[in-house]
Amino acid sequence: MQRTLSRGRLSGFVSGLGAASADAVYGAIAGFGITTISALLLDYRTGIRIGGGLLLLYLGVRSFRAEPVETAVSTSDVQGLASDCGSTFLLTITNPVTILAFVGIFTGLGVGVSGEYADAAVLVTGVFLGSALWWFVLSAGVSLFRDRFTPPVLRRVNQFAGVVIGGFGLVALWSVW
Repeated sequence: MQRTLSRGRLSGFVSGLGAASADAVYGAIAGFGITTISALLLDYRTGIRIGGGLLLLYLGVRSFRAEPVETAVSTSDVQGLASDCGSTFLLTITNPVTILAFVGIFTGLGVGVSGEYADAAVLVTGVFLGSALWWFVLSAGVSLFRDRFTPPVLRRVNQFAGVVIGGFGLVALWSVW
């Protein structure tokens, strides 16, 4: 939402594609029953939680302290859009809860254990498309109200987002103990 407000709908949507791509990676790991990678991720979940928690805390503090951007970055800035997508991908891929959720859901559905890779491929494609559609709708909806957000309101949005992101970082770190 922050990127949609500060940089426009395309930036918000491309950021969401980064999250959708990370969801698809985890969906593929769980859906195709790639037990070696799943086991490796589960073996290192403490390190992933610590790293992800610290990253979230850093991003939360940075977001909380960020001054609102008053002018939109050009939507044709390919390097900026790639950065938006990549940073959201990294943020999502470092969330250990995501892989655990996908493994649990897909195991409950019996995906990856039956050897039906076509079913797993359809499910992973659905995860990506569903997530991408969600981000498209969210960024389009937020962009409709973009003009109503004054710098003081955007500052509060940044602060709220910082507290929420930092809170998730603390939860990730707390879950280690």
